[in-house]
Amino acid sequence: MAWDEWEQLKTAAAKKHSAGMQLNHLPDAGGGGGSGAGDLVVHQDDLGAVGHEAFILHDRLSKQGDIAAAGSGQGSEGSTMQAAAVLKSHNFTTASVMELAVDLWTSRTKTLLQACADISNHLDFTKKQHAQDDDQIAASLLNRDGSGVSASVLNEYFK
Repeated sequence: MAWDEWEQLKTAAAKKHSAGMQLNHLPDAGGGGGSGAGDLVVHQDDLGAVGHEAFILHDRLSKQGDIAAAGSGQGSEGSTMQAAAVLKSHNFTTASVMELAVDLWTSRTKTLLQACADISNHLDFTKKQHAQDDDQIAASLLNRDGSGVSASVLNEYFK
């Protein structure tokens, strides 16, 4: 495509859409109480799913990520550290690098385990807190007939 033709197409497209800005959006799915227009919907299942995956990762990593004790059979010094000790006794410089690798792996694994625990715990707390907040807000915002007030109706109060 020639450059001039490209410029003509861009100019034509700009003229076509210059009347105003259009925002693409999904059609209102309804549901969730109220009129549906502008209501905020939070799916607690999403929070729970992420928290659960973090819990599963924490569990697997805590069982399978400990290379410091891997191969020992006793949960103490693992085969990599035992090999490093033997190499060190024969003055191999590789021994210190192996020990460093195990120490770094162990440190990073503990950091990741803590992060997974934090994510899982935080999302569990967030899920419970949002449910409590929703209940409190719903109880304080009721129509005369006892039904809940939607966010779109609340928006009218700020105009």
